[in-house]
Amino acid sequence: MKLLATALFLSAAGIAQPQFEVASVKPAAPGGRGIFVRVNPGGRLTVNNMSLKDMIVFAYRIQPFQISGGPSWMDSTRFDVEAKPDHSPKPDELPQMMQALLADRFQLVIRRETKDLPIYALVLARKDGKLGPKMVEPTKDSCVEFDPLKGPPLAPDPNRRMCGGSRMGMNQYSGTSVQLDFFIHALSRTLQRPVENRTGLTGKYDITLEWTPDETQLAGLPPDVPKPNFDPAGPAIFTAIQEQLGLKLESAKGPVEVFVIERAEKPTEN
Repeated sequence: MKLLATALFLSAAGIAQPQFEVASVKPAAPGGRGIFVRVNPGGRLTVNNMSLKDMIVFAYRIQPFQISGGPSWMDSTRFDVEAKPDHSPKPDELPQMMQALLADRFQLVIRRETKDLPIYALVLARKDGKLGPKMVEPTKDSCVEFDPLKGPPLAPDPNRRMCGGSRMGMNQYSGTSVQLDFFIHALSRTLQRPVENRTGLTGKYDITLEWTPDETQLAGLPPDVPKPNFDPAGPAIFTAIQEQLGLKLESAKGPVEVFVIERAEKPTEN
């Protein structure tokens, strides 16, 4: 199905927004496991078992707590999406293309508001600016640059990770040659509060962080999923950030963009 020119927000200003040429949106299989977004070589997008709310988070690069309103099924009903572009898109075009897809297929209409809300400020823990042992500058040979047109290497070296790659788990984060903003995005989701970078750091780092999650961080697990057992003597995430990374989280207030869902409809099958 050809996507229509429904570029949310940009269309009103007369600015062309990149779109997928063809897209298929179907309900996910009942009881399906695994939630992911994969960008294949050439820019073909595969979305597996994701709710509309999950897709909004991906498309607008925001956190779930920044979304309000919308129908009840937006959190629970899951979809599979296959979308093909008519060209090899740049990385910064993919979110815009996903926004256009959601506007077209889900009739998504969003109103943006800015509110003064509690946030965390990430700052340097030491006056001399020295970082912790788990946050170091990458070496020239510590990772492999990823080419989106070629995809990952067929036989990757197990001792070398992909540059820019990161992973956030219930009690750990690892990032290879990443800017601090990538870490902050993951951290904000774990803490359920916006995190603002006030460190002044602009370079790339290899970051490894381990902590023991508290009950607040475990509250987001589905009710049918048993809570994992973690070392109760391990550091809380605030302590771990200071001891392992040489950074510190401070409570503050700041402007936070909130996305209010004014309209969303289930797509027709295709």
